Amino acid sequence: MEMENFTGGENLQTVAEFLCSAELTGEVHGELIFLSVVNTCLSITAFLGNALILVALHKDISIHPPSKLLYRNLAITDLCVGIIAEPLHVAYMISEVNRRWDICYYANLTDSFAGFTLCAVSLITMTTISVDRLLALLLGLRYRQVVTLKRTHLIAVGGWIVSVVGVSISFLNPLIDSLCRYIGAAFCLVTTICAYTKIFMSLRHNQIHVQNHVVQGQSGQANTLNIARYRKAVYSALWVQVTLVICYLPYVIAIALTPQRGIPLSNYLAREFTATLVYLNSSLNPLLYCWKITEVRQAVKETLQQLHFCT
Repeated sequence: MEMENFTGGENLQTVAEFLCSAELTGEVHGELIFLSVVNTCLSITAFLGNALILVALHKDISIHPPSKLLYRNLAITDLCVGIIAEPLHVAYMISEVNRRWDICYYANLTDSFAGFTLCAVSLITMTTISVDRLLALLLGLRYRQVVTLKRTHLIAVGGWIVSVVGVSISFLNPLIDSLCRYIGAAFCLVTTICAYTKIFMSLRHNQIHVQNHVVQGQSGQANTLNIARYRKAVYSALWVQVTLVICYLPYVIAIALTPQRGIPLSNYLAREFTATLVYLNSSLNPLLYCWKITEVRQAVKETLQQLHFCT
């Protein structure tokens, strides 16, 4: 089943008109209802999980404030996915099932805008976290002087502005839209890979140095403890980064395999299922924080105990 008037380079308005059509979605009502139920559940878990993480981060004082701000920004992004993007996506699919094409069009349009914006913020935030971890290694004692809370606030706000402006341009110019998506995503990915490569090369060099020059005394022990704590923080951030890539990559592949003219039903379903996988990332992140970051896990336990006591 194909629609002959669809081209991969068209903007979000044209794509919304194309997706909201009986010819394309008439045979997949069962699949759309299933995905609606799944996304409703993911919306609830994303909201509750990230709200709990935000409370835990507010309580915890041991995490360096700029690093905490970046994780808080990521949790806010995932929270917005749960209360904005996913409900809109569910409304879009339900309106397709009920053949409410007017609602379908605007739900898909706003869902696309919110979804792409929040995904862009997540990518920028994760890239910033990787650079932050690299700077903590390279700057040493100067790290707290260079990476301040004010500068981190500016970077976080800038990430939101860049994401909103970039996605807004896609409504006006499809060519710039493609450049923003692919060049922006590639820049974030390359920057992250380079940052973690440099980090692990430096950690490997440090390990060899420690093995070849055994340092005696308290200062050597303190340095070993700092490196161990830093390594743990890096692996925590890397787990979140890898999970994001795993959840986003299938959707990117599905979009890349979309024909330039016409779209088979199987490709349409692949886009919808992989979009759900993208939204799943917002529910997985709170679990990763609790699993890999000891301070957050302890704060979450205390928060849950307080909630249980209140109830």
